[in-house]
Amino acid sequence: MHIRDMVTEAERTEKPSFSFEYFPPKTAQGVQNLYDRMERMSDFGPKFVDITWGAGGRIAELTCDMVLQAQTFLGLETCMHLTCTDMGEDKVNDALERAYKAGCTNILALRGDPPREKEKWEATDGGFQYARDLVAHIRNKYGNHFDIGVAGYPEGCDDNKDEDSLLDHLKEKIDLGGTFIVTQMFYDADNFVRWVGRVREKGILVPIIPGIMPIATYASFLRRANHMNCKVPEKWMAALEPIKNDDAAVRETGKVLVAELCRQIMAAGIVHLHFYTMNLAQATRMVLEELEWLPSSQRPRQQPLPWKQSLGFGRREEDVRPIFWRNRNKSYISRTQDWDEFPNGRWGDSRSPAFGELDAYGIGLTGSNESNRKKWGEPQSVRDIATLFIRYLEKDLDALPWSEAPLAGEAVSIKDDLINLNKRGFITINSQPAINGAKSTDPIYGWGPANGYVYQKAYLELFLHPELYGEVIRRIEDRDTLSYYAVNQAGTFTTNAPSEGPNAVTWGVFPGKEIVQPTIVESVSFLAWKDEAYRLGNDWARCHEASSPSRALIEGMMNNWYLINIVNNDFHDTKAVFDLFEGLEVQQIDTPVSNSISNANGNNIANGLTDSTGVVASN
Repeated sequence: MHIRDMVTEAERTEKPSFSFEYFPPKTAQGVQNLYDRMERMSDFGPKFVDITWGAGGRIAELTCDMVLQAQTFLGLETCMHLTCTDMGEDKVNDALERAYKAGCTNILALRGDPPREKEKWEATDGGFQYARDLVAHIRNKYGNHFDIGVAGYPEGCDDNKDEDSLLDHLKEKIDLGGTFIVTQMFYDADNFVRWVGRVREKGILVPIIPGIMPIATYASFLRRANHMNCKVPEKWMAALEPIKNDDAAVRETGKVLVAELCRQIMAAGIVHLHFYTMNLAQATRMVLEELEWLPSSQRPRQQPLPWKQSLGFGRREEDVRPIFWRNRNKSYISRTQDWDEFPNGRWGDSRSPAFGELDAYGIGLTGSNESNRKKWGEPQSVRDIATLFIRYLEKDLDALPWSEAPLAGEAVSIKDDLINLNKRGFITINSQPAINGAKSTDPIYGWGPANGYVYQKAYLELFLHPELYGEVIRRIEDRDTLSYYAVNQAGTFTTNAPSEGPNAVTWGVFPGKEIVQPTIVESVSFLAWKDEAYRLGNDWARCHEASSPSRALIEGMMNNWYLINIVNNDFHDTKAVFDLFEGLEVQQIDTPVSNSISNANGNNIANGLTDSTGVVASN
């Protein structure tokens, strides 16, 4: 989506919007940490993020990689900075092509600062002299694919303080194809409003997006203001200087000052603000809280679908997915990225496209062995594993091997039922409650356009002890409304599904649209998910020493327990999938596992661990 269209939407709805800027970190660990932070900050509700350009070499490559990651795996609309510094035409074209193939539709075209070793800016041989030249090149080469942003300078720039000259340059950039303006940071609202008036007098009518720098510490505030030659109002200094050595107090005062700046800007008719985050969350979050702009029941974050969309190349129209990956979004995208087309309107024949191999990016268990042991401990019994899942349900843990994100809000209505199952040794890895006509604007269950209604069938997915498998299947077969798929690691597969076709478990009804069915279950994708689910368990096992009880316990469960999913096709019924397990419990759930070898009859099962794994329960 183009940024100018986002601004137009904010004007139409009279709902202010905002965006975030990030820059490429210097280390690999810093990059991964930033991806995690970007994903968490996406919950704040930014309309887009932008990624600054690191001229030349690895940092330039990293900018392109970050755009791909944000668009494809994080589902964030992204604007890529692109500068003229150290960039010949071939390099510019390569960067643009990579942005295009990542699904990016917004570019911020800048001249850029001179390299550190040079005092003055000089064009590269075969490169572009001015930002206007870069704008013209992008527009000529890609037509209207990219929305092209340009820089605005309410307080002048390093090598030019002549406002009239800068406004002439701005007009040239817009006339050659620029479609929106992003300003340098500033703290003087009155001067900004005056400057906007002069921009409009020049006949420049494109959206103006002010750059806002939150205050994290007094030292960083002064350093950035001085670096940008940014005027700081006297009352700001009077408020901040006495508390400059107290970072917490500076942030509290700073959020009030910056929020007031934002209100003054909005009062002048600006509808979208751009926050320079410096790759940090706290100061920006505090300003948004002060403005009451974070998602809430009064300001719900409206999602187009019940799962996070990928905005990668060719995926914008995708609107159907299997439910099995609802807690592992990046993995699903990785395993389907080579498909020629993506389901739109219906799942279709899932036997045609193949799911990618398990060695692709984002599929295996993340984190080091040491960090995963620290996070999930060293379980000795099924009870220990069940306790981890209960901690996740109680939000004491924010991830599990099968869930890369914290528990979703909709699980609250079935949390007690899930905890009860885990206490009895049923290890639940995915679920959703039955929903009968919640409003599409509901802050917990809602998705899709306003004035619609959404529905869900109750769904439950768990690892099932082999000694209880037969009884659970018998109970399912006795209930007409329940359907299931079950499989073990060896590939033994059973189902009572009436056909191989998809079964919609989430759907929505909206004015002027056909019924939307974005989440399904079906056999082929379940078997693809089965390989991944058991792979994750075995990855977890290998976080522990080969001779350890924890390794034996987890590997034994993966070797012997079934993976089963159950759908209640009566969406009015919220309890049947849980009542199914009434009176059942894993035996010896508290018995620690021993790493000793059992006797050789090959048939003994204790805690679901057979002696064929070299593990028996200790007595």
